[in-house]
Amino acid sequence: MDHPPEAATVQAGQKRKIEELAEDDAPAQSDQQRSADEGQDGWQVAQSKSSKKRKKVPKSESHKYPSIKHSPNARLQSTVKLSDLQRLALYILDEVPAPNWVAVENVKHIRKVVAVMVPGLEAGLFTGDIALDAGAQQDEAHTTGDQAERAQPETVAQHSSKQHLSISPDEYYPVRLESEKLPEPLKAFADMFPHIWPIKASGDEKYGKVQSPLETMLNTPLPKSKDQKNEKKETTKVQNVRTPITKYLVTLDEMLEDVPMEWTIHPAMYPTAEEKEIALSKRELDGHTAAEGWVDTRVEKMEDGDVPDKDIQQGSLTAGRKILSMDCEMCRAANNKYVLTRVSVVNWDGNVAMDELVKPDEPIEDYLTQFSGITEEMLRNVTTTLPDIQKRLLEIVTPQTILMGHSLNSDLNALKITHPFVVDTAFLYPHPRGAPLKSSLKWLTQKYLSRSIQQGHGSSGHDSVEDARAVLDLVKLKCEKGPKWGTSDANVESIFKRLARCVRTKTQSVTGAEEHRVGALVDWGDPRRGYGSSAQVVFGCETDHDVAKNVVKAVNGPDRFDDDPPGVPVKGCDFVWARMRELEAVRGWWQAGKAPAVEPLRQRAMANNGMTNENGDDAEGKNKTSNGETAEAEAEQQQPSAAVLATAVSRTAANLKHIYDNLPPCTALIVYSGTGDPHDSNRLQAMKRQFRKEYQIKKWDEIDVKWTDTEDQALRQAQKKLMRGCGFITVK
Repeated sequence: MDHPPEAATVQAGQKRKIEELAEDDAPAQSDQQRSADEGQDGWQVAQSKSSKKRKKVPKSESHKYPSIKHSPNARLQSTVKLSDLQRLALYILDEVPAPNWVAVENVKHIRKVVAVMVPGLEAGLFTGDIALDAGAQQDEAHTTGDQAERAQPETVAQHSSKQHLSISPDEYYPVRLESEKLPEPLKAFADMFPHIWPIKASGDEKYGKVQSPLETMLNTPLPKSKDQKNEKKETTKVQNVRTPITKYLVTLDEMLEDVPMEWTIHPAMYPTAEEKEIALSKRELDGHTAAEGWVDTRVEKMEDGDVPDKDIQQGSLTAGRKILSMDCEMCRAANNKYVLTRVSVVNWDGNVAMDELVKPDEPIEDYLTQFSGITEEMLRNVTTTLPDIQKRLLEIVTPQTILMGHSLNSDLNALKITHPFVVDTAFLYPHPRGAPLKSSLKWLTQKYLSRSIQQGHGSSGHDSVEDARAVLDLVKLKCEKGPKWGTSDANVESIFKRLARCVRTKTQSVTGAEEHRVGALVDWGDPRRGYGSSAQVVFGCETDHDVAKNVVKAVNGPDRFDDDPPGVPVKGCDFVWARMRELEAVRGWWQAGKAPAVEPLRQRAMANNGMTNENGDDAEGKNKTSNGETAEAEAEQQQPSAAVLATAVSRTAANLKHIYDNLPPCTALIVYSGTGDPHDSNRLQAMKRQFRKEYQIKKWDEIDVKWTDTEDQALRQAQKKLMRGCGFITVK
């Protein structure tokens, strides 16, 4: 969209033109003099062989001003995907092929890219399918940095009688945004963006898997080298990098995100007292406390596991730690409950440190001999109980011990024990199709060790010592080969790392010298962990208002502000990714029940928009209800009123408008929702899990939840709905 330059900029530009006319007949200035004369009026210096030529940001009315346009005559062959938005950003900032779904004019003049993910946005808000009751009272206390004007809500009568946008979910093409057809809280979008685009998230509809929208945008395929481009078979060779085992410890975030597996987490892993308190409350609800027989290893804080450098042998893969690999065997008791019957532990040398049969604390209904190798005869005279095993483990497991296993959470849950330092081969060797799928230990051992395990016939079943040694050898191999071995990461890297290798063009250079691009991540909480670990600049926020302010700081740089944003270069960052979460929290899309560290932020986001948490205290529990109708009713209760939703949408639009108004010229702005409404998918997935559980232990006519082809087709439709989002693209 056209935006005339400020008066001061115009005057400065006219002055510079007069000076240039005078310079035609004047002697060449020295480099030092030219550097001193540079102003802040949009002029930059570009290097050339003979002299330095001043480059200027083109005026908005100039034919050289960049733009991203959709041609109405274009024939799109498929839905635009989230990965297409990433490639658009890379086309602007790096050398990748041009997109074929939009036309990017004068791309070399686009200096920066800002991408904002706003879960909770969806096409229904713009078409009127989702009512925005403009009787909602605006939050007068909430303001953006430039005091963005907040529109007054429309009445219900006005809302119901006006014309709305018409968007077909089956169309690939964008729809033009017209202000008069938008609800009042969304009119700001028409001021910023020409179209609303249907955007599809990556995933597998057949298996009901939707790829994380963060991963799709922030992880990018490694660019192929010139040699690889000339090869007929394109492969990426992974170099061996010996890596100590401490680099493979499962992190708190990985445990919290390991869905649908449930980790009971050691208190020492939580960095704050508040998070520990919330986690303890959750453990009490789950029945995972000392009163129910659970024990925590004797680790007060994570630093207790550190080994002094003087005690670590150079090049040691164990980094001075004591390594124990374990595997457990279980049998089935009543109510489909699995109880511990054998535990095996081997040390780093492969020697057995413990191998004990365990007397079950409940009568066994099925010994599962073909899987466990346990028989009734083996357990007949066993007197060792679970508390006996726990006592022995607490003696041999010290703060400097690392426990290893495959899907280790299952073994630790069976042992009713927690430990903060664990390595899990299910994380080291992720499934080719991605989480939540996991490869079996048998398959990993055959693929990477060329060894067959679990080959017992008849009553022999599994051997937990054999499985523990297989885990040990897989971990040793990973330490020898390096983090990328056995993962898809061999072909993937962070977008921030990729852009950090990219050199700005002469047109985009600030000083004229070789400059590498700088990326920033702005998100709720502490984004330095996870995807933010690769960004050069990171901002942690507690409100969407903070997100908007910090995006402006990151893209403009410290010379526009009184304070000095940490790590932000003088002229700002080239790529900024941010996430707004208040709308997501209000609509119940933000499921934070498993993450105690995030739950207070979710509650704050809801409170910021005038919504109490009375319906969201136990979001995880609601998904586990055994009655499908109750689950559906509770899902409906989680939905905000039209008034609350209108307030949240207005605040979100105002924060986006604040970002847009404060972007420097020639900056591309991408806003996208990520995915669609997850409520139907979550409800049906919960029903399917409950059905499978009851099907194993109940007669057909006693099952509370029915699962037929009708429900299966409904789940497929819900997955398609989940994968549908929307996006907005423009150049400021």
